[in-house]
Amino acid sequence: MNIEIDNNSGYCFGVEYAIEMAEDELNESGQLFCLGDIVHNHMEVERLSAKGLQVIEHEELKNLHNCKVLIRAHGEPPETYKIAIQNNIELIDASCPVVLKLQNRVKGSFDQMEERAGQIVIYGKPGHAEVIGLTGQTKEKAIIVMEDEDLDQIDFARPITLYSQTTKSTKGFYRLKQLIEDKITAAKGQPLEITDFKANDSICRQVSNREPSMEKFSQKHDVIIFVSGKKSSNGKALYGVCKNFNKRSYFVGSEEEIDLNWIRPEDSIGICGATSTPMWLMEQVRDYIINQYAAVAQ
Repeated sequence: MNIEIDNNSGYCFGVEYAIEMAEDELNESGQLFCLGDIVHNHMEVERLSAKGLQVIEHEELKNLHNCKVLIRAHGEPPETYKIAIQNNIELIDASCPVVLKLQNRVKGSFDQMEERAGQIVIYGKPGHAEVIGLTGQTKEKAIIVMEDEDLDQIDFARPITLYSQTTKSTKGFYRLKQLIEDKITAAKGQPLEITDFKANDSICRQVSNREPSMEKFSQKHDVIIFVSGKKSSNGKALYGVCKNFNKRSYFVGSEEEIDLNWIRPEDSIGICGATSTPMWLMEQVRDYIINQYAAVAQ
């Protein structure tokens, strides 16, 4: 039996940075609040909770005073910073630099669109932490689209500026861009003009480049064990890539979910994961498979 862990899987630099900041503070003080799960992986959340990281929701933030709160890689809307100032909360800001740059771009475009009675459209998952942070830059006026039917919210006779959540699919973004262009042309009854529509590909390449890498990796092995938290949008997307190229691909949150009937002794096994999957968890899955087969062989 051959087992390989994908070297291209595991934390993106934004998530890794947030984890490091949390651990540094926990090692110093033993306690830290975090707005939402620091990463969409319950195993990592449990590990850090044992060290003193306490996950809170936004409503709870309003009742906190004189403490430290971590902002995770997804970023936060302006309202969060206002509350922190009012309540004398020290924010440990681990917002991903890519997300912060996108927030500034969205804010600038929104100000321009307001002058032209235009619209900001964001390709992303409604309710996702990053998307909430982005819409906060637009006074909650941005239109969030993910499915084709969501396009019904847009007025195609008015100017449109499109952005994307940083972790969405590149193929999905460009498909959506084409749909919007076609609908603008149909609504106006004339060819698209440069002032009608501006599409900004704001997808993080460290994330999007994993799709072609995952295609190759999933085809190298007989069986793919994809390790990810169930809440991870990136995990669901990358697992879909694996499943498309290798039908014997299985999605697990931890080694406890592995069914050994998936695997034959002669199989080559590939273990991979999302940008929110820690390497230690993939190694744990590998060791579990090795130990289980060793026990059976005895």
